[in-house]
Amino acid sequence: MSGVLTRTCTRYVKIFSTLFTQTNRHRYMSKTAHSGEYIRRFISENTEIVGEKSLTPEVKLRLFTPGCRFWRERPELWPFDDPYWAIYWPGGQALSRYVLDNPEVCRGKKVLDLGSGCGASAISAKLCGAAHVVANDIDIVAAVATHINCELNSLEPPVCVTDNMIGSEPQGFNLILLGDMFYDEALADSLYIWLDHCIKIHGTKVLIGDPGRAQFESHDIRRRLQQLAHFELPETVREENYGLTSSSVWCYQDWT
Repeated sequence: MSGVLTRTCTRYVKIFSTLFTQTNRHRYMSKTAHSGEYIRRFISENTEIVGEKSLTPEVKLRLFTPGCRFWRERPELWPFDDPYWAIYWPGGQALSRYVLDNPEVCRGKKVLDLGSGCGASAISAKLCGAAHVVANDIDIVAAVATHINCELNSLEPPVCVTDNMIGSEPQGFNLILLGDMFYDEALADSLYIWLDHCIKIHGTKVLIGDPGRAQFESHDIRRRLQQLAHFELPETVREENYGLTSSSVWCYQDWT
């Protein structure tokens, strides 16, 4: 998980770095060799249903916990890419909380949840009455996890897209949601260019959730953002996130 290891790393990232750094070399089966049913079964058997101790206790999610096998399993037994989808990151929590508290932001809108991971923001948008929701994550396992998590919340799953949509022409979306995406400088740069294009060409509204990671705070994009909400993280989330005590939601402004 190189690129995620910053001075504001979470406990999860440190654990996963130890467990999964070598999996690309030692993975015994390609994720593409697995059927959707195999992935569903694997997720169900190796995650736990949680959510009540997050910023959005009304949303149920299947996530990694210390009680799960692969919290301590040998890395070469992990059959997929790094499990970003198995963590409810603080930026995503803040973004989902803001959406649930302000349903008019999504109601009747076409929404793209970029880097959707566990699908929490997409789920929140659907709960708030979004007309159409697309969850985009390049990991096919995240797409399956999103389907499972929607079912846990008695929702029809969103459209799940596993192509990299950064740099594409996402016409038709009224709103783009992205949480915890500014963990790598190169990714942050490409997001900055693409989001600016989406706003100027398509008039898209962009909401960003971030707990104040170094790459986000120091990036030029910060000058284009207006803070909409600030949330203190629950105690359990603080304990799991070294150095992070709060998370905010920002609106990308076109001030040109």
